[in-house]
Amino acid sequence: MTSLYQKAKRWGKNVIGYDDDSVPVVSVSHWIRKYSRNPKDGAIQYVTSLFPITGWITRYNFGWLYGDVVAGLTVGIVLVPQSMSYAQIATLPPQYGLYSAFIGVLIYCLFATSKDVSIGPVAVMSLTVSQIIEHVNKSHPDVWSGPQIATTVAFVCGFIVLGIGLLRLGWIVEFIPAPAVSGFMTGSAINIVAGQVPGLLGESGFNTRAATYQVIINSFKFLPQSTLDAAFGVTGLVSLYAIRMGCDWLVKRYPRRQRLWFFISTFRNAFVIIVLTIASWLYCRHRLSHGKYPIKILQTVPRGFQHVGAPIIDGKLVSALAPELPVATIILLLEHIAISKSFGRINGYKINPNQELIAIGVTNTVGTVFGAYPATGSFSRSALKSKSGVRTPAAGILTAIVVIVALYGLTSAFFWIPSAGLSAIIIHAVADLVTKPRQVYSFWRVSPLEFAIWAADVLVTVFSTIEDGIYTSICLSAALLLVRIARPRGYFLGKLTLRTSEHDNAESRDVYVPLNPKPSLLDASVKPVPPPPGIIVYRLEESLIYPNAHLVNSTIVDYVKENMRRGIDMSKVKMSDRPWNDPGPKPGQDLETENSRKPELRAIVLDLSAISQMDTTAVQALIDTRNEVERWVNYPVEFHFATVLSPWIRRALIAGGFGTGESSSRIPAEIAQIVSLGDVREPSLPEKSDLESPVISEEARRRGSSSTHKTTDRLGGPIVPQDTPFFHFDVVSAVRAAESGRDLSRTPSVTSVGTGKRVDNGSPLL
Repeated sequence: MTSLYQKAKRWGKNVIGYDDDSVPVVSVSHWIRKYSRNPKDGAIQYVTSLFPITGWITRYNFGWLYGDVVAGLTVGIVLVPQSMSYAQIATLPPQYGLYSAFIGVLIYCLFATSKDVSIGPVAVMSLTVSQIIEHVNKSHPDVWSGPQIATTVAFVCGFIVLGIGLLRLGWIVEFIPAPAVSGFMTGSAINIVAGQVPGLLGESGFNTRAATYQVIINSFKFLPQSTLDAAFGVTGLVSLYAIRMGCDWLVKRYPRRQRLWFFISTFRNAFVIIVLTIASWLYCRHRLSHGKYPIKILQTVPRGFQHVGAPIIDGKLVSALAPELPVATIILLLEHIAISKSFGRINGYKINPNQELIAIGVTNTVGTVFGAYPATGSFSRSALKSKSGVRTPAAGILTAIVVIVALYGLTSAFFWIPSAGLSAIIIHAVADLVTKPRQVYSFWRVSPLEFAIWAADVLVTVFSTIEDGIYTSICLSAALLLVRIARPRGYFLGKLTLRTSEHDNAESRDVYVPLNPKPSLLDASVKPVPPPPGIIVYRLEESLIYPNAHLVNSTIVDYVKENMRRGIDMSKVKMSDRPWNDPGPKPGQDLETENSRKPELRAIVLDLSAISQMDTTAVQALIDTRNEVERWVNYPVEFHFATVLSPWIRRALIAGGFGTGESSSRIPAEIAQIVSLGDVREPSLPEKSDLESPVISEEARRRGSSSTHKTTDRLGGPIVPQDTPFFHFDVVSAVRAAESGRDLSRTPSVTSVGTGKRVDNGSPLL
C-alpha cells in the first residue's frame, strides 16, 4: 500500500507541477488511505450488516413477545382478504396473492431495519402487474400465462433491487421528493378506486383498465346495468366505513377503552368478509344455473402451495416485458422506502435504505420459488402493525402462520367469497392513499413548485396511465433539481452591526446580510450598509459546480462593470485599438465623468459557507472572473474567501492560484483546457500607465501578494494556515483583511439606525 501512496505522490508532482504533500490542504494519499484502511474489518462489517436480525434476536424477551403476537395475528387477519383482493387487481388467481403475502412477511423479518413495515401484495404494484400482463399479451398473445409473466417480473425486478442494495446505491431514491411520491400515490389510488367501482356494482361491457377518466365516465353510463353484485359490494363498503367511523367516535367518547375499539375497528375487514361469504353461500348454494352463479364469487382456490419449484425464466419473455421493467422496479423500491422512512420518523428510529432494498430484493427473488408475484411495503398494513404495538420484525412470523393456516384450512370457505366484497375491501383500503386536502395545502405553503409537480403527477395519472404518471414525477423532479443547481440563489452582501443593548459600552458584532433583502426577512427600519467602497461581498447558496459556474462568473463580472470604476479611459484609446465587442463611447459622448464617480475596486470577498463542492469548471470560472475583472479595472484585484469548510475546496482554489497571494501573471489562464490552442489571445489594450497617471497607490498594488489582517483564536494563534492568507474564518475577518491598508479617512460616515448616532466605520447600530 505504501507503493500506491508513492505512485500517487509522483503522479501529482508530474502532472500538476508540485508535490502533493507540499500543498497546505488534503492530499491524494489522504483519499487513498481513507478507502483502504482495514479492508478485512470493512468486509466483515459489510457481511454482518446484511442480517440485522443478529443485532436484536439475542436480546429478545417476553415483554416484546406480547406486542409481536398481537400485531402479527392482527395483520395476518387483515392480510388474508387483502392479498386475495389485490391478486384480483393483478388479474391473477387469488392464491397468488396468498403466496406473495406469506413470503413477504416471513423473509422480511430476517433483513428488516424497520419493525413496522409489512411486505406483501399492494394495490399500486398489483395494478402495474396487470398492465404488464396486458402489454405482453397484446404483443405476444397466448404465449405466456399471467402467473408466469408476474413471476418473471418479480424475479427480474427483485434481482435489480437486490443489486442496488448490495452496491449501496439506495441514495438514488432521494432524488424523488416527497410531493412527487404523494402525487403518484394519489393518482394511483384514484385509478384503482375507479377500476374497482364496476366490480363493486356488477357492471360490465367496458374496459376497466382504460384511462381513469374514461372508466369514471363509463361507470356512470353503465349504472343502469348494475347487477345483484351491487347489493353485496355496496353493503360491504358501507359497513366498512360505518364500523370505522363508529369506532372512531367511541374512542373519543370512551377513551379508557381505546384499545378495545381499535381492535374492533381493525377486524372490520375480516368481519365484513365473513358476513358477506355466509350471505353468498346462503344465496348461491342452490342457484347454480348453466355453470354460473347469480353473483360473481371466487370459486375454487387451490389448497396449499401448488407451484413450488424453480421459476421458469424465459429470455424471450424478459425481452418482451423489458420496456415495463423500469417503472415496476421504481414502484417496488420507491413505495417501500417511502413507507419505511415515514414509520421510522414517526416511531423514532432510523432505517437503512440499502438494507431495506436488500430485503425487498431477496423477498421477491425467493418468492418466485413459491409462485409469488411482486411484493413491497404496504401503507395500510404497516400502519395497522404499528398501532397494534409491534416491538420487533419477528411479528412477521406470526403473520406468516396466519397465512399458512388460511392456505391449508380455509380455501373451501374462500369458494363463496363474493368478488364485489373484495372490491369493497380494495376501495376502502386504497382510499386512504389519497392525499388529504390539508397536506396538499402544506405542499403549496412550503413550495409552490413542488405543489405543481404533485398536481401534474395526479392529472397525468388520471388522464393517462400510472406509468406516465411516475415518469412525469421523476422528470419534473429532476428538472426542478437541475434548475435549482444551475440557477442558484446568490446575494451581494451588506453589513449590519448588532449591539446587545443601547449603552455605549455594549458589545457589538458585525453580520452580513443581502443588500436588498426580501421584506419578510428584516424589519423595515433596518437597512444593511454596503461594504466599504471598492469591496464586493458575494454569497452563493449552492455548491459551485459546472452547471452554475458560468452564472456566478457572469453575475460578479456584470456587477463589477456596472458599479466599479473602469481603469481605462476608452475615449483616449484609438478606434483601431478597441476590441470589436467593446467599442467604448461614441465621438462626443462623455462617459468618463460618470465613471469617475464610481469607487475603485479593491477586493472581492466570496462567502463559501454554503458551498460543499467545487469542481474544475468552477475553478476555471473563478479564474475567468479574476481575469475579466482585472482587465476591466486594469490592475490586480484581491480575491478573499470566507468559511472554506472543505479541504478539497481549499485544494481546488489553491490549484487555481487563489488563497496564497500568487501573482495572477504567473497563473495560466486555463486550468480546464480542453484542447491545446497555443497563445491565440489578441493584443491587450494599452497599459493604464501609458494613458493616464495611476490613481492607485503603490501600497495597494503590493497588497496583491500579502494581507495584514490575521484571524486569531483566544490564545492569539492563527485559526487558518498562514501560508493561505486569503482564506478566512468568516466574512467579517475577510472584509477586514480586504480593507486593511486602505485610506479610511475617505470612508463616508452614516447615521446609525434607531439611535441617531454617527458611526465612522459606515455600519448601522441596532
